[in-house]
Amino acid sequence: MADTRPILFFDSGVGGLSVLAPTRTLLPQAPLVYAADSAGFPYGTRSEAEIAARVPALLGRLAERYRPRLIVIACNTASTIALAHVRAALDVPIVGTVPAIKPAAALSRTRVIGVLGTDATVRQPYVDKLAAEFAADCTVIRHGSAELVQLAEAKLRGESLDPARFRTVLDGLFGQPGGERIDVVVNACTHFPLVEEELDAAAPRPVRFIDGGPGIARRIAHLTGGQDWPGMPAPGIAVFTRLDAAAQTLAPAFARYGLERIEAL
Repeated sequence: MADTRPILFFDSGVGGLSVLAPTRTLLPQAPLVYAADSAGFPYGTRSEAEIAARVPALLGRLAERYRPRLIVIACNTASTIALAHVRAALDVPIVGTVPAIKPAAALSRTRVIGVLGTDATVRQPYVDKLAAEFAADCTVIRHGSAELVQLAEAKLRGESLDPARFRTVLDGLFGQPGGERIDVVVNACTHFPLVEEELDAAAPRPVRFIDGGPGIARRIAHLTGGQDWPGMPAPGIAVFTRLDAAAQTLAPAFARYGLERIEAL
């Protein structure tokens, strides 16, 4: 009997698709479940206490329903706040998502890197720790943007996007003291790679945008190495904590990622 247990991806919204996509490329036969906490969206403006309580509880319910072989917290905010709580609560391998500061520091020539995330992520001590450990010789400039999360969600719904809104977001990063020397920007929210093309066009000069998606996919492949997969996996499942009209409009976009079934938690 083939092992039909899925890999479960979790985010507040659509951002985790930027992690699911490279994973699907590496593991094309893997059954996939994508869980979006639409009832709690967005996480970036919630308190740490709310997220630390909400995420383990939801993942407990999801693990009970879908029996995943591995859970990916495909959300920087949830990972930097709740990863330890989830690992303590669940007897399932957990992969988190953290800002790609280490590879950014390796790439930077100017030794000034930008970290673009949600307000909740960029203020976390975990980001301080990453910067101290992997970018001690760099200036790390941070900017939090809730609007960019909304823009990524709007893009997945097929809405038109005003380029000026991306320029305004990036002004908050590049306009800080030393921002004129940034040469690498970390997309420290999984939503942001979904609008990387728009960000690149809005940047005041050529810079390199990087994110952790491909590295996380390689980690998932390593942790599941040698495991059995179905010969023909079932269509992927997208599950929402609030399955309303807004969630339903995302169905075509999710189908493009192989998530053909929509369910409510």
